[in-house]
Amino acid sequence: MKRLLQRDVWVFDLDNTLYPADTAVMSQVEARMTEFVMQLLGLEREEAFKVQHGYWHDYGTTLNGLMVNHKIPASDFLDFVHDIDHSVLKPNPVLAGHIAALEGERIIYTNGSVRHAENVLAGLGLDHLFTEIFDIAAADFTPKPQRASFDRFIKRHAINPSRAVMFEDSARNLETAAGIGFATVLVRAPHDVGNGHTAGPGEHPEFVDYAVDCLDTFLGEVVDGFREHAA
Repeated sequence: MKRLLQRDVWVFDLDNTLYPADTAVMSQVEARMTEFVMQLLGLEREEAFKVQHGYWHDYGTTLNGLMVNHKIPASDFLDFVHDIDHSVLKPNPVLAGHIAALEGERIIYTNGSVRHAENVLAGLGLDHLFTEIFDIAAADFTPKPQRASFDRFIKRHAINPSRAVMFEDSARNLETAAGIGFATVLVRAPHDVGNGHTAGPGEHPEFVDYAVDCLDTFLGEVVDGFREHAA
């Protein structure tokens, strides 16, 4: 844990990072995205799914692809796709305890909306633990992994990347973070989740400092390491 001992800014992605990737949250969001594209473009589900994922791959988010190519209001898309059942999330007191023990600033950095982040954090019992939520609107709808998004995030919160740690399920987002100077933690998905949005089991790119399969366990080790160092 030596690379983390001098860090005091803890930056967490939201979806598939603070809860396991096999939790039925993003599957609902994905289905709503496909439905939105179906309604907007008059497509059948299979074709709409291809358009949706093509925009995600080419523009960083489906939303950005729709904004560039179809000039939709961002709020229409975000309100629609995040209108899901958040009751599938359950409080995680173990994770809450570990995050609360991290000294310094704790921030959510998401390509989603503030409203969705607030609902997720409330469902997990983590809503009292973060000082700020930096969402896609705060990033001027420029998503991770684009450097411009990170630059806005760093400027907004006056962050020194050499003192920051970023937790993410997306390796490509961490590649940008690592290049700026963040310590990086990749939260990998279980074997039965392989949608291309999350890192798979065993994935550990060279720009990732720590690749973990369980955020709860890893943060417990981090907290223990800090306590041992202080003693």
